Amino acid sequence: MTVELSYLHVDESLLVIDKPSGLLAVPGRGEDKQDCALTRVQLRFPEALVVHRLDQPTSGLMMLARNLETQRRLSTAFAERQVRKVYHAVVAGRPAGISGTVNLPLCCDWPHRPKQMVNWEHGKPSVTHWRALGPHAQIEDSICMELRPVTGRSHQLRVHMQALGHPILGDGLYAPEEIRQKASRLLLHATLLEVIHPSSGEKLVIHSLSPFFDQTGLGCC
Repeated sequence: MTVELSYLHVDESLLVIDKPSGLLAVPGRGEDKQDCALTRVQLRFPEALVVHRLDQPTSGLMMLARNLETQRRLSTAFAERQVRKVYHAVVAGRPAGISGTVNLPLCCDWPHRPKQMVNWEHGKPSVTHWRALGPHAQIEDSICMELRPVTGRSHQLRVHMQALGHPILGDGLYAPEEIRQKASRLLLHATLLEVIHPSSGEKLVIHSLSPFFDQTGLGCC
């Protein structure tokens, strides 16, 4: 993985990077999984600390703290749902209606981990708001979606879209083979983060253009 990280925000308290698809957010198990967003950031900012994570195949905005107090405050903000997160995705098919909410409890599918699954008995509450943006101009029978997770469960957006009947293109875990092969990567991108800055108290809003959307952000390329 040789794509350079883009720094979209840097100040004395925190950093926001644009993580490429295919790069781990934090180190995994084994020598071959030590290259990740965190270790690359720490080459430039050795004090950097993880606040939240993105799945390896997901691209987009990832925030890191530059001190323990900022990490604590930001982690609390994420945990208490005080951070607004917006993702863009391209999904298979055409959902009924132009917007809606998926409210399905999720837990780990232990025999098939790291996969997650809907489980009404043991799952944790998981809520995602979605809005259809329009058909993809280059991929047949697919639509661009804006996804706004209220909770932050592992693989939440991927499982919720699968459960909705419209899996994300390129998803190697949850999409059927024919939908998986419609894209060379998972078409899911963290495009917006909005949070109250832990030091200044001012609203911080960071945007990242989705690589599979057009320049207006309203349709698909």
